[in-house]
Amino acid sequence: MKLRITGKSTSQVEVLNISKYGFWLMVHQNEYFLPFSAFTWFKNANISSILNVELPQPHHLYWPDLDVDLEIESIESPEKYSLIYT
Repeated sequence: MKLRITGKSTSQVEVLNISKYGFWLMVHQNEYFLPFSAFTWFKNANISSILNVELPQPHHLYWPDLDVDLEIESIESPEKYSLIYT
């Protein structure tokens, strides 16, 4: 039996999928792909650390296990931000 109406999401931020290339993130009903090539902090992280994401403010993401903070705008417009530490 299938429900005709899906339930309302209670999470404002959720990791949808992880691949060897990056991961998909749902924030406020918007889906983003974060490639490991651009967001290198996540490349060698374990799955549970990537899944443990918080939304402390409406436009601010935080991964406490990795001590990574990202503004949503840095995902939407990465050309405006230097994301690679040298």
